[in-house]
Amino acid sequence: QVQLVESGGGLVQAGGSLRLSCAASGGRFSSYAMAWFRQAPGKERGFVTHISWGGESTFYIDSVKGRFTTSRDNAKNTVYLQMNDLKPEDTAVYYCAAQFADYCSGYGCDNYDYWGQGTQVTVSS
Repeated sequence: QVQLVESGGGLVQAGGSLRLSCAASGGRFSSYAMAWFRQAPGKERGFVTHISWGGESTFYIDSVKGRFTTSRDNAKNTVYLQMNDLKPEDTAVYYCAAQFADYCSGYGCDNYDYWGQGTQVTVSS
């Protein structure tokens, strides 16, 4: 069973950048597809981006395309979310999630079984 720990959140002005990291332990990292979700105040948690087990396939929601990039380093058991040109509407708690790659397509998984505790991202206007 894999454990996930996010880091890298913080307060940034609109137009700025942050890079989130999600470190995995307790499992074979390359066996898992990974995703990032976010939950804004008063809203449900929503999908942001997915990356396949090898990193060759990614998928993004429209609102972050061209601004966010997800990547992974299987040697370091870490997945990243580079966020550029941040907007106040990106303010949320960001979570990484994992699922066995066999249960997923290149675009995502029906569900994710493993979750981190989240990291807060706040974008000021």
